[in-house]
Amino acid sequence: MQLIMSLGPTPLANAFLGADEVGKQQEHFPLDVHICKDCGHVQLLDVVDPEILFRNYVYVSSTSPVYVEHFRRYAQAMLGMTSMPPGSTIVEIGSNDGTLLRFFKNAGMHVLGIDPARAIAADATKKGIETLPEFFNLTLARKLRRQVGEVSLVVANNVFAHADDLHTIVDGVTHLLGPDGVFVFEVSYLLDVFEKTLFDTIYHEHLSYHSVKPLVGLLERHSMELIDVIRVDSHGGSIRGITKRKGGRLPKQASVDELIVLEESLGLHDPDAYGKLFTNVQNLKVDLGNILRRLKAEGKKIVGYGAPAKATTLMFHFGLGRDILDYIIDDSPFKQGLYSPGHHIPIVPSSYLYDESHKPDYVLVLAWNFAAPIISNHKDFLDLGGHFIIPLPMIEIK
Repeated sequence: MQLIMSLGPTPLANAFLGADEVGKQQEHFPLDVHICKDCGHVQLLDVVDPEILFRNYVYVSSTSPVYVEHFRRYAQAMLGMTSMPPGSTIVEIGSNDGTLLRFFKNAGMHVLGIDPARAIAADATKKGIETLPEFFNLTLARKLRRQVGEVSLVVANNVFAHADDLHTIVDGVTHLLGPDGVFVFEVSYLLDVFEKTLFDTIYHEHLSYHSVKPLVGLLERHSMELIDVIRVDSHGGSIRGITKRKGGRLPKQASVDELIVLEESLGLHDPDAYGKLFTNVQNLKVDLGNILRRLKAEGKKIVGYGAPAKATTLMFHFGLGRDILDYIIDDSPFKQGLYSPGHHIPIVPSSYLYDESHKPDYVLVLAWNFAAPIISNHKDFLDLGGHFIIPLPMIEIK
């Protein structure tokens, strides 16, 4: 492995604190990115215990209308592609609050979620989506196979990058799937990170940064075949990988080889290419810092909007603490009332935008991938003279 980028030590991206913990010293962990010189896979080597990362997770999909619609279309596409009959079994790894599985259940499928976040899993089960509060591995897959039989579809959204041992995940999936079963996953696409300088998608929960060529090799080692790769807009640029057992009925699409050619043309599997990415990150850091410091010097009040995991990386690498941001708005009730990792900035509801005692002049959109709906939902703030700053992929002020 070769080091290609170091973003410096940061706290865990979702290590929010309660009011009684503010001021508590939080541990920082290295955020160093490496590439395998043999296969081109990019990953972190500093692995944090998943029990710490995921047992008390606070993010839920259903608070974002954009994601709810994304999952509705996702389910519709997979039902059409696989032609599964009603009653087929679908298992989702990292099912969160069951937003995606609910669409499958409404289509007449038998669904089962697996998610280690105990509170979220319990709430999903209470609301009708059976969810096991477990980490997925081969041992659990064997147990499930005995209980539910062959599975028609295994889904993993934005979790296939989270596991230290991808091999045991693929082993478990292979064990669950029937002969014509399909494994589909969505992950942030390294090519988009590379081209758009989306460095804030790098944090400790994300151990792997996927591109198509290494994925093909990984899956082949487990008698699986990547048959289609669809680029989607999620998180600034992701891929939906569709995989079957070797010998399964679905044909391979041209997208797989086409994206490998594109990756190689950009040098995505070459360690030397990442110097340009880091230079772009540093230039953005300087440019955004200059803008924010100038506004503060003018007496402007600046706040953040969105407290996703990526915000922790952006704020720490760019040096955005309480001296810059008075508070951070988040629409999730799970986060409101908490304090941001490391900097301990209060998380508040969007009503603060319109309260005369809290109203800011500028809002830095930390959840920049949702900038369009955030700005649309708060047109009144713009009409009152407020401004939004979008930091990535390029700095924009509206």
